[in-house]
Amino acid sequence: MSNSEHTKIGADFQKAVQQYFIKKYGAGFELEMQIKIGYSEDDQKEHKFDIVNPDQRIVIECKRYTWTETGNVPSAKIRAINETAFYLSFLPDAYEKYIVMLRSQHKKKQETLAEYYYRTNHHLLGKTRIAEYDPTVPDSFKIIGSEVE
Repeated sequence: MSNSEHTKIGADFQKAVQQYFIKKYGAGFELEMQIKIGYSEDDQKEHKFDIVNPDQRIVIECKRYTWTETGNVPSAKIRAINETAFYLSFLPDAYEKYIVMLRSQHKKKQETLAEYYYRTNHHLLGKTRIAEYDPTVPDSFKIIGSEVE
């Protein structure tokens, strides 16, 4: 599979997640929207997030990652999710923040990749919710963990 195919598959997942949130909350979810992040007004810079509803202050990052073919942890992908959590941490707590991962189950594993990620990295999430979603299965959206409630 070429890199351009990976990009299209990722974009398709992002659009499916956008449609899920539009169905759940209503219109207003824009793709690839920039929001200023940083601790002080003087130091803020624009960062592009996958899906944003500025009116409802909902920000969603999408990760279409899977276990490796042999069932190993995709460690580079885990680092990318940690980076995503880092960027989301700069948004005010008034924002509802999600990292939505493709539901990925491997026959050798007792947990999905999202469950694994949450179990091993929830200490990095703050108020960000981890969720998993399979666009081919209606009503499959599931929040895996959240330090919010």
